[in-house]
This record gives sequence, C-alpha cells and structure tokens, in this order.
Amino acid sequence: MAGHSKWATTKHKKAALDAKRAKAFAKLTKSIEVAAKIGGPDLAGNPTLADAVQKAKKTSVPNDNIERAIKRGAGLTGETVNYDTIMYEGYAPGGIALMIECLTDNRNRAAAEVRTAMTRNGGTMADPGSVAYNFNRKGVISITKADGVTEDDILLAVLDAGAEEVADQGGGFEVISEATDLVAVRSALQQAGIDYDSAEPEFVPNLRVEADFETARKVLRLIDALEDSDDVQSVYANYEVSAEVQDQLDADEE
Repeated sequence: MAGHSKWATTKHKKAALDAKRAKAFAKLTKSIEVAAKIGGPDLAGNPTLADAVQKAKKTSVPNDNIERAIKRGAGLTGETVNYDTIMYEGYAPGGIALMIECLTDNRNRAAAEVRTAMTRNGGTMADPGSVAYNFNRKGVISITKADGVTEDDILLAVLDAGAEEVADQGGGFEVISEATDLVAVRSALQQAGIDYDSAEPEFVPNLRVEADFETARKVLRLIDALEDSDDVQSVYANYEVSAEVQDQLDADEE
C-alpha cells in the first residue's frame, strides 16, 4: 500500500508562522461554519463537522472560536452563512497541474484574486476539466508519528474499513481511501485508539511530476500567494520532490 507521497513539509513549516496563523484560523472556522450549516451542530451526527473541529483543535484554534463557528453555521446566532465552493484549474511553473479550491461569499473577488496570484507568480489559468483528470477525489487522513504507533498498527486498523494505502511521510503517516470511505476509516482509527490530525476529502494526484529545487521553490511561492487569499481554502498540485531537493527547500526556509 505504499506509493502515495505528498510534499508538505515546507508548507507545514510556513503554516506554523504567526503571519499565517490568523488566516489559517479563519479558513478552519469557515470550514466549521459550512459543515454545521449542511449537517447541523451535533458532532456525533455530523462526521464532516467532527473532522473540521478535530483539524481546528489540532491547529490550536481556540475553543471559543470553534463554538462560535458552529453556532453561526447552524443558524443559532441569527447570522446567515452563505459560501459558494468554486474550483479553479491551472498550471504552475514547470507545467505542474494545480487544483485551487475556493470557499467564498464573493465569486468575483475570488476569481480576481486567484487570477492575480497566478499571473504574478508564473502560473497560468486553465479551462475547466483540462487539469482535473490528473487528480482523484480521495479521503486523506493525516497522523503524526507517536511513540508505539507503527505503520503496521495503522494498516491493521484501517484495511477492513476501506483504506487503499498508508504512506510514511517522514514526520507522520497518511491514510488514503475513497472519499466515500473516509468516515469508516477514521472511525476504525478511533476504535483502535489511534489519534489523527485531520481527515478530509482532498484531490490526490494520479500522475506526479518530479520537480527540481528551482521549480519546487517557484511552485511553493505560487501556492503561498494563492493561499494568501482568504477565499482560497486548499491548493492541490501534482508534483513531488526527492529527499535531496526537500533538504534544499528546508535549508532555504531557515
């Protein structure tokens, strides 16, 4: 079940910076609001909300913020939450395919900000459907490595629940499943007593392009510019880097 690899180390480092924290909190609370609006405020009966709350807590979003977001989304405060999900497709430098997922209350603003970020950082927009074939919608569960929890432990817990693969990402593991099996797989982890950081549907590349240091750095710069928009929830790219290039990227961050 090996083979899935996702370059995320540098992105996680940058997300931990104080300059990114406020935006990260805002995007996480937006996900909570939408989940609560669609499925109600009860975490036990709303797996999407439960996973959004789990991710927010793991990212240190204050409990008060989480509770307010749940109430707003569920309509318990009298406020109206109305976001549209929009997918944009494009290419980063080096021909790297991009899927850009927006959650916005202003479609014109979102489109303008995505186009501006792409244009200023060497990216190009693509027609709908021209990039999407490079990706499959999958359930992705991220698990930080903990004492005593091995890849075999995770495999044993999730195989019968529908997991397709478990990948060692260095600092943690990723469990991949069909998006429709996500709830069953994360429930299997919970029953096995294995803690996870996040569980959500993502666009996982089915064909990857290896990027050298310069290309990877340009792609990172473009992704950072896109994620600087409050309307952009997630950016997915179909590239990977070698351990040597990852070391160069890490050194470039220091």
